[in-house]
Amino acid sequence: MLHTFKTVSLLITHYNRSKSLERLLSTFKTQECFFEEIIVSDDGSKAEHIDAIKELQNSYNFRLITTSNNKGLGNNINKGQDEVKTPYTLYVQEDFEPQASFASHFSDAMHILDTEPELDMVRFYAYLKYPYLKPYKKGFSKMVIKPWFTNYKKIYYYSDHPHIRRSTFFQKFGRYAEGLNVDRTEYKMCVSFIKNKGTGLFYDDYKALFNQVNSTSEPSTATRISWKNSENPLIAIVRDVYRQLKYNFDLLF
Repeated sequence: MLHTFKTVSLLITHYNRSKSLERLLSTFKTQECFFEEIIVSDDGSKAEHIDAIKELQNSYNFRLITTSNNKGLGNNINKGQDEVKTPYTLYVQEDFEPQASFASHFSDAMHILDTEPELDMVRFYAYLKYPYLKPYKKGFSKMVIKPWFTNYKKIYYYSDHPHIRRSTFFQKFGRYAEGLNVDRTEYKMCVSFIKNKGTGLFYDDYKALFNQVNSTSEPSTATRISWKNSENPLIAIVRDVYRQLKYNFDLLF
């Protein structure tokens, strides 16, 4: 079944993972899921990956936005979003691929956004379920946030994982911070999204619409500080207390 979304641009950020990019593009095409435009924003990949991407343009209709050197995720999203001309942006990093059920639920999300202008975005994937949800409709829940909520994971009210958003996103929430690592870039947008009273939906079966694929030939390019993921019980307690205090402070000030 053909699924055409004329008001949506697919924005893909890419860095040194051209095979992953090919898998993502191929999966959308196989599922007959088409957008008004596809924009691939590359973050200064190696020459062999740029050559591979240019070769992919012979099979897939997309626009490639490049930079001379690696400038980080914030710059990569910013320069890609600047090129979007449609009312909506579907943002997906290159290491994801849509599952077979994506198109029908994406259609539901688009209908909701078209008819409910107060919503800023709809999220399709997460590592963990957002802790404060209010059942909505069509398998989606509305994310809720209040100052007194104690679960520090409330900070992930926004996420860089696959989502659809209005292309006026920067006007309300500002641009992504540049010159920082992946986690800090995402964190600053989380804070901005909350402070500027963003609203969004979360797909309840949040692992059902996308797979994240990190192959041995093209592993994740993100680097994270080891203590943030340590399973040491003492470190975990200190980390949780630190996050609770820091997140609440940043949201207040």
